[in-house]
Amino acid sequence: MKKAPVLAYISLGSNLGNRAYYLQKAIFSLGNVAGEIEAISPVYQTAAWGFDGGDFLNACIALRTELPPEGLLQCLLQIEKAAGRERFASGGYRSRTLDLDLLYYGGEIIRTDTLTVPHPSLEKRRFVLRPLADIAPQFYHPVLRKDHRNLLQECADKNGLERTSIVLYKNRQLFFNVLGFVVIEGNIGAGKTSLARKISEDLNAKLILERFEDNPFLPKFYQDRARYAFPLELSFLADRYQQFIEETRQLDLFKNFVVSDYDIYKSLIFAKITLGQEEFKLYRKFFSVMYREVRKPKLYVYLYQNTGRLLEQIARRGRDYEEGIPAEYLEKIQSGYFDFMKHTPGLNSLIVDAGDLDFVSRPEDYHTILDQMIAHVLLKQG
Repeated sequence: MKKAPVLAYISLGSNLGNRAYYLQKAIFSLGNVAGEIEAISPVYQTAAWGFDGGDFLNACIALRTELPPEGLLQCLLQIEKAAGRERFASGGYRSRTLDLDLLYYGGEIIRTDTLTVPHPSLEKRRFVLRPLADIAPQFYHPVLRKDHRNLLQECADKNGLERTSIVLYKNRQLFFNVLGFVVIEGNIGAGKTSLARKISEDLNAKLILERFEDNPFLPKFYQDRARYAFPLELSFLADRYQQFIEETRQLDLFKNFVVSDYDIYKSLIFAKITLGQEEFKLYRKFFSVMYREVRKPKLYVYLYQNTGRLLEQIARRGRDYEEGIPAEYLEKIQSGYFDFMKHTPGLNSLIVDAGDLDFVSRPEDYHTILDQMIAHVLLKQG
């Protein structure tokens, strides 16, 4: 007979590296391999307990699991190891990237050579009791026969706790929903459209794709740049502005957030390269008026590829009008993007080196990029 799922409580802590990311990644992993995440506490910052070290971020979760206690313990140890946690035979407290402790396994009392549940001394640790009281205030300790509210009141640990603004989520979908609007940018041939499509399909996002193939001036521009540069850039700007105004302001009840394979600022980057000085001055006036009105992304991801790789990928996709694009032109575009990211206050930009990543064919590479995006957002928080 199959055993009914058990509600287990787990504490999470980190005081090394990107602390919030280690906590979030652990929750994603537990949800994928151990069961269903039912509750996540607020995140608290506390001083190191029992040793000198950096401040910890601490939280607790409730996990509905079918794993047996020892199996769940092994799962926690594997997730710690994947996060770079080192355990030492000598014991003692040390700084660590990730600390996962099994606090309760239902109402069971377990005493073995490798596992003690309820976790010993949890009633002495305010950084455990506080988040536990947030998600399970009336849960009774099966040995002490007191709930977490009473245990917290009686706790002799007076170390300070500071509730942070960090919010952790059950899965990637919920994490990206909160971002609302994500832009994937890059040079010609960098793979931004492929990545935006994949994110849209995987995470149920509304997809905005640049409509460059419909521009009648583009093939002419590659044949005669001097003659067609201004009408090309102006038509691109008008179309991008219209698309952004329409697509980013209209709510889609069936999609969770918006992902675009371009940002309207690329108009100015390309125009600065292709237009003469006087034409660019005029163009910039139009651009400035329009740019003030469009929605800005919460996360701006730039896919970096070296020029040689870009030329290979441009040749591989075989668009006639892209034949003969010089390496110097691509390098100027790359420099324009870097200048934009460097000198734009408030732009939450992330550069992803995608040179060795095949995020279309290899799921692990795709998830590597998602993890970099999540880690970047959380690094600013914790």
